[in-house]
Amino acid sequence: MTLPSALLEALHASFAGDALSLAEAERLAYAYDNSRRNALPDAVVFPTTHEQTEALVRACRAHGVPLVARGRGTNTTGATVPVGGGVVASFERMNRILRIDPDNRLAVVEPGVLNGDLQQALKPHGFFWPPDPTSSPWCSIGGNLACNSAGPRTVKYGSPRENTLGMRAVAGTGEGFRCGTYTSKGSTGYDLTRLLIGSEGTLALITEATLKLTPKPSGLRTLRATYRDVGAAAHAVARIMAQPVTPCALEFIDDVALKLARDHGGDSVPLAGAMLMIEVDGEPDTLDGAVEAVSRAARGDGLDSLQVAQTAEETQALWSARKALSPAQRTISPNKINEDVVVPVSRLPELVDGIKRLAAKHDVLIVSFGHAGNGNLHVNLLPRDDAERERAHACLAEVFALVIRLDGTLSGEHGIGLVKREFMPLALQPSTLGLMRAVKAAFDPDGILNPGKLLP
Repeated sequence: MTLPSALLEALHASFAGDALSLAEAERLAYAYDNSRRNALPDAVVFPTTHEQTEALVRACRAHGVPLVARGRGTNTTGATVPVGGGVVASFERMNRILRIDPDNRLAVVEPGVLNGDLQQALKPHGFFWPPDPTSSPWCSIGGNLACNSAGPRTVKYGSPRENTLGMRAVAGTGEGFRCGTYTSKGSTGYDLTRLLIGSEGTLALITEATLKLTPKPSGLRTLRATYRDVGAAAHAVARIMAQPVTPCALEFIDDVALKLARDHGGDSVPLAGAMLMIEVDGEPDTLDGAVEAVSRAARGDGLDSLQVAQTAEETQALWSARKALSPAQRTISPNKINEDVVVPVSRLPELVDGIKRLAAKHDVLIVSFGHAGNGNLHVNLLPRDDAERERAHACLAEVFALVIRLDGTLSGEHGIGLVKREFMPLALQPSTLGLMRAVKAAFDPDGILNPGKLLP
């Protein structure tokens, strides 16, 4: 696509100096994300104000040019790849923490603030923002909201949808609006805040977010349980989540993942049929009882060992297997297919067993781990050549079909983007997809915002 000269004039008027780039080298840097997909945009702009963003959307709409909002590109679904060319709006320079308000347990931030930077700023106040993706040192709050990205703490504290009070944004019409509240309760009209979260930039561009803060517990205990096989570990997850003490992290790692992690990370990684990493937080006088309750639920048929870390060093050692997984997978396959399916926790044993059967049926290496307390499993298919890649894609369709049969859904935190669009009709009825398209048309009548994503 070649941008119309009138649009280029409008962009130059709104974005002076290096706030607009047309150079191919810089455009290449904004052509891809962590999905490894790429498409070259025609221009990249760097907004710093809400008003600039309004002018940008109006200009792109007037000329029918696609506009893709971008955080730091850490998403794995191709959600920020500009497949239709056009303009990429990178919000990396809109990175101010505008307000931290401990009395009202909220913070107001711009979308380019990094998750990790926000957590550091909140520490002196004794608070944190619960969403904690693995990429938190590098990912932006705007990106977290766009994809509803969460992490291990979701099991106890919820995702961005449960931890965001309100937003300021710009719809595809170019009209700015506010939604949500500055209060922890609100029942005034449609909940547009939760609608925008997870919409992957297809409805509006977020320019400000009011986040709900949580007091940081003063105590944390880490447990590691190993099991005879994946079925025993999956049943232990269901027992843990059926008792009153909710862990703040409950991670599952299967036998294939453990072997990979041990090959990469050394003897500190145990060999077992499966492993659970469990964290419990709270105040010191409640922690012992909480650890005992969770330990009681973790014990049962198939348990091999249960350890509780007593020091920070021991905690770090217990987490070594989980931390070794990503680099270990990269050594196996540069073409890793990383899915983040979710099922009800009670169906997790069936999911784990089903994935084992599908891996054998298609002769594809599958590594499974993830946030088991939510039933959110990261299913990583690791094809090593063209033949395995073909079998992996056939296997993936059956994985999704299995998940839907188990009352699950396609994504827990990565979103849909490009890579799962074709599977959306598996998860949603035609009437539901029709309502979603109507919502899209109301926010973005000309379809300029992140076209080609999310909806099939």
